[in-house]
Amino acid sequence: MNDDEDRELPAELARLQQDHRDLDAAIDALQRSPAPDLLRLQRLKKRKLQLRDRISIISDQITPDIIA
Repeated sequence: MNDDEDRELPAELARLQQDHRDLDAAIDALQRSPAPDLLRLQRLKKRKLQLRDRISIISDQITPDIIA
């Protein structure tokens, strides 16, 4: 990893985590509505899972496993 990536990854991680929280709030609000749009709900949940996977990848790049 070079110096640019060292600075960019934590910023991207923070942005993705914020997006994940925002999606969580949007999903929660949509589920509480009297007649939720099920297709939109499904799409939001899929996007949330994609963000979770990307967050996991970036987290692993920032703090790699140490074999003890």
